[in-house]
Amino acid sequence: MSESVKVAVIYYSATGNIHGLAVAAAEGAREAGAEVRVRKVRELAPPEAIRSNPRWAQTAERTRDVPEAALEDLEWADVVLFGTPTRYGAIAAQLKQFIDTTGPLWAAGRLAGKVYGGFTSASTAHGGHESTLLSLVTVFSHWGGIIVPPGYTDPIQHQVGTPHGTSFQSSRDGGGPPEPVLAAARYQARRATEVAAALKAGRAVVGSVAGAGGGRGHTA
Repeated sequence: MSESVKVAVIYYSATGNIHGLAVAAAEGAREAGAEVRVRKVRELAPPEAIRSNPRWAQTAERTRDVPEAALEDLEWADVVLFGTPTRYGAIAAQLKQFIDTTGPLWAAGRLAGKVYGGFTSASTAHGGHESTLLSLVTVFSHWGGIIVPPGYTDPIQHQVGTPHGTSFQSSRDGGGPPEPVLAAARYQARRATEVAAALKAGRAVVGSVAGAGGGRGHTA
């Protein structure tokens, strides 16, 4: 039996929306047969700021047992899905700080060749959904990653989100992502896992053929 695909879902969530999408993404990856790690990045905001927002405080308490992301999680994974709320149309500082620690892995080429994707949330229709996802694409390009967006490859994508990744327009009443958005997150993770599985199988075949050749030269 071929080795299962390893998926790391790494996210930052202040008020719980991105956490909900991360859980759904993990479900989708597992449905596709992946081994999954769900990791949150370290909180940078001071405790008084968190306490000042009831939803933020509730999310911090609810997710306190979620392990914090480490560079080893990136090295372990075949697929990395990053989740972040939009902050002025860009990645939240907490996730960006984690990304900024990846220099040693990048320099060693250990982030290249993996499958990458992202998901996000914003409170308005034009509050940075696409620009936040595209800013993640810029990171993946620097790493030499294989970017696998959901595109419009499933009917769910015609209902919600963008072709770049799952996105949720949050509301002030505190309602989390509805089922169609969660379904989109599951689909995105399944698609990324399936592409990574195909890549992994192809690389195994190429490796076995190269090994069988015994390093002998070939003539034209």
